[in-house]
Amino acid sequence: MLSSIISTMNFSLFFPSLSFNKALKLGVWSIWLSGFTLICCSFYATQFLPTVKVEFRKSSFLYPRNSADKNDPSITLFSAPSPFNGSVGKRQGLAVRSWLGLSPNINVVLFGNDPSIQSFASAFGSRVYVESDIDFSFLNVPFFHSMVARAEASSSDISVLIHPETILLQDFLSTVNHVYELDHDWFLIASSKRSYFFPFSLDNVGRQWLREDGIPISLQKLQEVLAQTWQWDYCGGRMLMAWNNKDLPLHMGVLPPFLYGKGVDNRWFVNEIYHSNYRFVFDASWTISNFHVQNSDDDHEPIQSNRASTFADHTKTNWEYNGNLQLAELYGLLSSNQTNFSDFAKLVKCDGKFMFTNKDQNIVYSPKHQGSNSLWKGQVEQSRMQKKLIACLTGFSIFARIMNCSVESKMSDPVPLHLPYGLEMLLPNLADENKSVVLAVAGYSYKDMLMNWVCRLRHLMINNLLVCALDDETYEFSIQQGIPVFRDSLAPRNISFNDCHFGTKCFQKVTKTKSRLVLQILKLGYNVILSDVDVYWFKNPIPLLQTFGPAVFVAQSDEYNVSVPINLPRRLNSGFYFVRSDDPTIAAMEKVVMHAMTSDLSEQPSFYDTLCGLDGVNRVGDDRCWEPTTNLTVQFLDRNLFPNGAYQGLWEERNVRAACVEKGCYVLHNNWISGRTKKLERQVHSGLWDYDISSRMCLHSWQRRKVLK
Repeated sequence: MLSSIISTMNFSLFFPSLSFNKALKLGVWSIWLSGFTLICCSFYATQFLPTVKVEFRKSSFLYPRNSADKNDPSITLFSAPSPFNGSVGKRQGLAVRSWLGLSPNINVVLFGNDPSIQSFASAFGSRVYVESDIDFSFLNVPFFHSMVARAEASSSDISVLIHPETILLQDFLSTVNHVYELDHDWFLIASSKRSYFFPFSLDNVGRQWLREDGIPISLQKLQEVLAQTWQWDYCGGRMLMAWNNKDLPLHMGVLPPFLYGKGVDNRWFVNEIYHSNYRFVFDASWTISNFHVQNSDDDHEPIQSNRASTFADHTKTNWEYNGNLQLAELYGLLSSNQTNFSDFAKLVKCDGKFMFTNKDQNIVYSPKHQGSNSLWKGQVEQSRMQKKLIACLTGFSIFARIMNCSVESKMSDPVPLHLPYGLEMLLPNLADENKSVVLAVAGYSYKDMLMNWVCRLRHLMINNLLVCALDDETYEFSIQQGIPVFRDSLAPRNISFNDCHFGTKCFQKVTKTKSRLVLQILKLGYNVILSDVDVYWFKNPIPLLQTFGPAVFVAQSDEYNVSVPINLPRRLNSGFYFVRSDDPTIAAMEKVVMHAMTSDLSEQPSFYDTLCGLDGVNRVGDDRCWEPTTNLTVQFLDRNLFPNGAYQGLWEERNVRAACVEKGCYVLHNNWISGRTKKLERQVHSGLWDYDISSRMCLHSWQRRKVLK
């Protein structure tokens, strides 16, 4: 209008002979012409915008359940925080309080084993539970597949996976309460936003947001402030994911052992759920205000534990990310059939009503709570309300199209996995306060028994374990399973998969590697508990073993006859023993290693012949030996506490576990049986098995029951 008036004024100046009335008429025509031109241009431009249709369909799952069935759902939020220390701890604390303040129906499960997490949770009573009974890597990074399995085992109506620093506002609750009423299994995602400016806090109750001066701020005003400062993190790893716990699984196939927060895990998971077609998958990023506060000088990934920070001080690598990328290539459809998140149905809210939009079809699905099941198709008539609806939906549609999310780093040539920590770096970071480590040596044929052994030690909270891989396959497998592992350059190659059991040439070569590695670790100043992976640990024997003083070699007896001494010739079992890093022990182990190198047998006879003498000439009593040149005492362990595989027929008991617990066993050796397959079958059938081979996950108590949280 202003431009038209100016044009009229200029026109009069240039043509002063025209009368005022004529000039006025000419100005009116100029205004009308400008308006008509603007309308035409606007109409032309709208042809390039996506067409918005409103289509109410008879899809039953988009309609709410019976009003008689409506109850506020129980909601459990699952999160894996870093230790509650420093600025990260403060941000995590604010986030958790924002969740709890939304509703008394919300509970929180925090994955972790750091003492600061338990200390934080104790302030909230039963509403915040610390779950340490999931799979963690040796750096205390939780495994994503174990987190998901624990969330799926929850008996709450809705499970939510959320980043520990993500703050939620009230619209999260209204959104999940709304979609809970859908009569279908569903799965939603909501991308996070980041804000570099958030001068607000929660009151003591945790329900009212306060300004810096302590004055309450309304939710609407808070959202207006955030809308001016936050930035979308659409493809980031802080995505919120939620689903209802009903009948259908989340996806088909196996969720591989991704390390949580190390790339690809979220996107692989969502992609697999979408293509499994079990659930209605949609994006609720526009109806859930979830955001995190990020300082400009704190743009780094939080450290999961003190142990992780110790390792991080030595080296910075991306081996954890490479491991996740390799798993994404091997499992599922992400590498071959990837779906952009922008293709998902979007849950939006226009004029106070929730609606689902479909980007490809440009259709709006509106589950009407007032119950009309009529089907209507066609363009929306141009009423004022409908024009408002079109404008709202068009804005969502345009914005959604530019928010594509895909995995850009494709690994056409997979990079071999390599742990950036050698033996000399692993030892000081893994050893316990007495400088002791638990060592196992394994090849790929025994990978499942290795994992069963690792899972059992994890369950007993024994964190000073260390594994030597005899081949590349075991090495990469161990890295993917979060095991602290190293390679031995002198280990035998071409180890047989099925023919490397007791008595074989392969077995002889492998056992000699064990004694040599133990000697190497002793010389580095660390004590060693050597355990074969077929030794099942009922309880932690380390405190008992450490009661034996220096210059004492403590070993399991292989004698099964209950009526004879346990230190008879060649009855020292080299599959389970404890040695200290002292001069007599190191000198004795050097003798054992030298003897084994010249022997055609396995290392086990070398231990006895060297330490107890040929035919047991160095025996002392019924349970000891004494090596005179090194002044080393060999102590044979009580068989009732450390039984071998043939002692008292324990493996033939109907309930092996109960029999061993009654006897007070610390461990039970699965030896005195020929062949890897028979050994594996006996262990699995006995129930002394703590590893799910199909899911590549340790078995946990919550997998055997529906938990309350």
